[in-house]
Amino acid sequence: MDLLLLGKTLLGLFSAVATAILVSKLHAKRLKLPPGPFSFPIFGSWLQIGNNLDHHVLTDYAKKYGDVVLLRLGQLNIVAVSSKELAGEVLLTQGPEFGSRSRNIVYDMFTGNGRDMIFTDYGDHWRKMRRIVATPFTGNKVVQQRHREWEEEAAAVVEDVRRNPAAAAEGIVLRRRLQLMVYNNVYKILIGKRFESEEDALFVKVKESNGERSRLGHSLGNFADFIPFLRPFLRGYMNMCREITIRRLNLFKDLVHQRKKDAVLDGNSSKCAVDHFLEARHKGEIKDDNLIYLVENINVAAIETTVWTLEWAIAELINNPHVQTKLRAEIDTVLGPGVQVMEPDIHKLPYLQAVIKETLRFRMIVPCLLPHMNLNNAKLGGYDIPARSRVLVNAWMLANDPAHWKRPEEFRPERFLEEESRVEASGNDLKYIPFGVGRRSCPGIVIAMPVLGITLGRLVQNFELLPPPGQSRIDTTENNGQFATRVLKHSTVVLKPRSF
Repeated sequence: MDLLLLGKTLLGLFSAVATAILVSKLHAKRLKLPPGPFSFPIFGSWLQIGNNLDHHVLTDYAKKYGDVVLLRLGQLNIVAVSSKELAGEVLLTQGPEFGSRSRNIVYDMFTGNGRDMIFTDYGDHWRKMRRIVATPFTGNKVVQQRHREWEEEAAAVVEDVRRNPAAAAEGIVLRRRLQLMVYNNVYKILIGKRFESEEDALFVKVKESNGERSRLGHSLGNFADFIPFLRPFLRGYMNMCREITIRRLNLFKDLVHQRKKDAVLDGNSSKCAVDHFLEARHKGEIKDDNLIYLVENINVAAIETTVWTLEWAIAELINNPHVQTKLRAEIDTVLGPGVQVMEPDIHKLPYLQAVIKETLRFRMIVPCLLPHMNLNNAKLGGYDIPARSRVLVNAWMLANDPAHWKRPEEFRPERFLEEESRVEASGNDLKYIPFGVGRRSCPGIVIAMPVLGITLGRLVQNFELLPPPGQSRIDTTENNGQFATRVLKHSTVVLKPRSF
């Protein structure tokens, strides 16, 4: 009986492979597909690529196969684009066609099958959600209304570091204090409150929840999700994703409920983002679960990306002391020694702006942007793109291509004052799109740029930033996940106070 069962199993597997090969050949004859590595039946290119599919790997494939590459991971088609022209097609010219988001069973879980804003399909629902979020977070007045709060948070960081004797001696993990600062910047807009310290119980709970979701979401391990018969091997991973999703949604429901109570008790309080979301729900524009997923999106998209960028910028300032010295001299000369950087001052400090832009180029946080998807069959670069392909724009490669940039392997802010002086982070040139461009671009640029300017300006003018004793550099080994590039190890930084 066991031999009979084994025989049937092998026969079934052989039939599945033979069918897959036949279907694949017939499909390929009908379509002109982009070039790419050899694709095995069922597994696709997963056997060669494994779980390692970051922007460096995609860059290597682009050099071998061209500006548009097809990678098959199990049942999923991944199309990687790495030229300005094709990036423009995906993000602008054919923006509606490629405007949806590719998800998998993990991100379906995280987003309630696309009931959020970030990973929902392009269409009326997405436009409505984006408009609702834009009012409190990206409206024209947000910087004018909030910049003093951001300056106060940066001042608090400087004061806390000055009071900590370890900062000037053996050094501290500065990221932890910057993380609190960014959370306060975002949560003041989101629910009208800030956290008092790193030990604040709610802050610890929210931070740990977001960190766990980020770790699971960026794990390359869930690429096995695209090969259905391997899903049983992901049971433990899926259970962790399910548990953190339930815990996070309950936490955000509690935050929304508490905000409703606070608003009743204090009718004179200024309106926060959750108030806007509640109004939209009351008008019938969104449902209860959409509201909670909007809060979830803000926690994911608006916080850690800013912290990671600050972490990279500080590491590069330490590893390139001449850049740090030049930036400090600019601030002292333009504002005067000891005059603290304010948001309106940033436009007077071109080298500070150049340092931020170079960090976003050299250490792009979301190097392939968030994945796009075409709901229907499409054309790109003369090739047929099958419906529901995951389309990745390798923005990091565009920003580090020697064909477009002078000595791109160097951290050189001067490029944005010299040969690239007209290039902006907003994406006016498609070779530099750290926030994306077009319909699905990241609206967070409105907040991120001034917060980065205020924070880095305050740190450099108040402290000399150094590696820990006995080290000459900060370790900049990358930790690459599905979507983001982070510093592998949170570095210890020595901050020696300056006297004015």
